[in-house]
Amino acid sequence: MKSRTKTEQIQPGSRISLSKNKNHGRIVSIPDLDQCLDTDQLNRMEQSFREWVDSTPRADMRFSRQRILIIFLLIRYTGAKLNEVLVLNPFEDIDLVRHAVLFRGSETGTSLNQREVHISETLSREIKNTLADPFFREALGNGLNVDPGFVRRKFYERAQACGFSKRLGGPEIIRKARAVELMQSNMPLPAVQMMLGHSTPNLTSSYVSFSKDEIQQVAKLFMEKESMRKTSARNSFFGKIQNIQRGDIQTRVDLTTIDGLSITTVITNDSVERLGLKHGRLITAEVKAPWVMLQGGDTEPMCSAENRFKGIIARLTKGKVNTECVVRISDGVELCAVVSTAGDRHLKLNEGDNIWVLFNCFSVVLHVD
Repeated sequence: MKSRTKTEQIQPGSRISLSKNKNHGRIVSIPDLDQCLDTDQLNRMEQSFREWVDSTPRADMRFSRQRILIIFLLIRYTGAKLNEVLVLNPFEDIDLVRHAVLFRGSETGTSLNQREVHISETLSREIKNTLADPFFREALGNGLNVDPGFVRRKFYERAQACGFSKRLGGPEIIRKARAVELMQSNMPLPAVQMMLGHSTPNLTSSYVSFSKDEIQQVAKLFMEKESMRKTSARNSFFGKIQNIQRGDIQTRVDLTTIDGLSITTVITNDSVERLGLKHGRLITAEVKAPWVMLQGGDTEPMCSAENRFKGIIARLTKGKVNTECVVRISDGVELCAVVSTAGDRHLKLNEGDNIWVLFNCFSVVLHVD
């Protein structure tokens, strides 16, 4: 018997398909062009909102516009639904100390449909400063309480002011664009699903268990990393340590990601102690794009690289010296490799081709919270 599938189109070049079957709801990539804004376009729309707020000297008009800006920022960075944002009481539902937003789902929200979504410290500080304005606080009352139709019109206006299609500026499409943005940055699928409020996070691994709190912690770490951007590494994996094998000088550490991928690294014994690594600890593993190797063919390469994944070339950006190759190795997980353009010509790389991505255990850098 075939399962029913509900599909939300959400990204340029892909859709998010939410499969309601006996296993788990899943987010998978399906070709579908021009369905939502990319990160640069989202940032342009955000800047357009800010300029719109600053363009009026009237206090009452500025309040009205700031309220719309907050609604946009919450949808843009949490992926919440418009009706979820409109019923928020900013003074009670936004924790400006823990940097988290409690979405109740509806005006009569219960614990069954509530969820907490972490936001960056930067966004939390901006909301705090806005709410501290005496005029804004008095005018706002206890909730955002804006007519949904009015909000949509203002979203459409900002999109068109940026030269985008009116439809791409709708709150629902902004929500989907946020999901795409997170997945393209390799945020684990279950964390994206939980953030968006889907009830069945996709735990693909049968041999490792991630609790709801652990998935939320992964999302929190990702949000702060996205805001701070302290690393130049393109490839990030969020996982749990499964095995630690200590040697005389160095230690092998095996971790499993929420997406079910196994990553192996070797670090010094001193690093193990300094980072406080132990079985079951959540950790981030990063690999720089130039350290990722590519090899064609359907057969798994016979080589010394401990980390080997088969995927499909999703995007190629060719330059005079280097070529950037983005490989999709599983639903929502992409790895970026930078190879010489001469090497690209030797491998005869083309979008849609099967490819193996490889990196050795010494190329993996571990980070703890």
